Amino acid sequence: MSSQPVSFPGWKGVLAQTNHSPGVKAAYAREIITFLHHCKVSRAAATVELAKQYLSVREKQSTGPAREALRWFYREGAREQPGPDGARAPEDSVSAAREPVRRSALRPMEPRPAAQDTGSSDWEKALIKTMRVRGLLWRTEETYRMWGRRFAAFIAPLTPYAATAEEVGAFLTDLAVRTRASPSAQRQALNALVFLMQEALHRDLGKLDFKRASPRVRVPIVLSKAECQRLFRQLDGTTRLMAELAYGSGLRLMELLRLRVQHVDLGRMQLVVRGGKGDKDRMTVIPQSLVPALERQLDRLRQLHEEDRKAGLPAVWLPDGLEKKFKRAGEKWEWQWLFPSREASRDPATGIVRRHHTLDSAFQKAVGKAAASAGINKRVTPHVLRHSFATHLLEGGADIRTVQELLGHASVETTQIYTHVMQKPGLGVRSPLDQV
Repeated sequence: MSSQPVSFPGWKGVLAQTNHSPGVKAAYAREIITFLHHCKVSRAAATVELAKQYLSVREKQSTGPAREALRWFYREGAREQPGPDGARAPEDSVSAAREPVRRSALRPMEPRPAAQDTGSSDWEKALIKTMRVRGLLWRTEETYRMWGRRFAAFIAPLTPYAATAEEVGAFLTDLAVRTRASPSAQRQALNALVFLMQEALHRDLGKLDFKRASPRVRVPIVLSKAECQRLFRQLDGTTRLMAELAYGSGLRLMELLRLRVQHVDLGRMQLVVRGGKGDKDRMTVIPQSLVPALERQLDRLRQLHEEDRKAGLPAVWLPDGLEKKFKRAGEKWEWQWLFPSREASRDPATGIVRRHHTLDSAFQKAVGKAAASAGINKRVTPHVLRHSFATHLLEGGADIRTVQELLGHASVETTQIYTHVMQKPGLGVRSPLDQV
């Protein structure tokens, strides 16, 4: 049906495995990203009906393969998802219900091998080369490439090589005016495009003229201690352990998922976070109450590790440098993921079937569902547990500098945001209504 919404989160991985030329893959990716962005801005589901309306306008603006790209998107999405009776879904629709763990390999879980990921278009190749010469982090590289593709789609049929400060300013203004992007998103886009144009393509932009996004002051969502306990009671097994560790140690989502066996030091009650935000390492605390559960998790993992080795399963993923230096390190016990996926899955970049860590979306959905079951009337994500960790420490009298170090903040000003959501901010001022 034309009104059936499409859910095809793994389309990038599927597209990467097709026999299309690199140029066609890049063009399809640009058109699909542009369409999905249109859906997001319009706050509408990605239905066939919406795609037809979108194409009627898009094909007047661009000579690119928009229709072919979206036809591929819908056709391949339909093939990926079977219907309720086991048959394939109709080609104009894709069910939103998917298998998160089994399908996890349709998008990269970790950085692709650098030698195999050098970009498709000339401008992207120049951008990637410059970023790697400068030593930028993989997540920064992914972010800059994303903004570069969005900018290229915005100015199509021009390319970034032909763009000027006027086109850059128009794109940044469009972010603020039409899409109502946040100031942080607009600054991120600005940094990415200035780097692309001036550092990678060697084009002097001069002074940029664009509309700045309206500043917004946001305070973090924080759960009370009672709400945290209600949330945890709705979880069980490994998922509960993950949520409690995220809260008890103040971990970001990817820091939690990328923990390895060697990062857990139960003798010293310390958790080592490797390659956190900004590629920085830090130490944080392990809650004493989680020691028995962590010991059981390690025992279970040792058995799983032995089974994987007997089955001849390839080693776990390691960064390029480590994998080249220590070729068999990924087979060793200490390098295993602390929270591995239930099944091995195929890496879309290398084609290797290996065991990855738990999928981020699977854990996020579990936390959101548990919050709803617990009757918590807040938007609860894994990052809310980190906010709650910091706020509860400060409410308990912990020094703000100590909290800063445990969170891995570069500046104490970032940590100070939690003083605004403490149960008794300031000097514990009482409302005048309580004094009547």
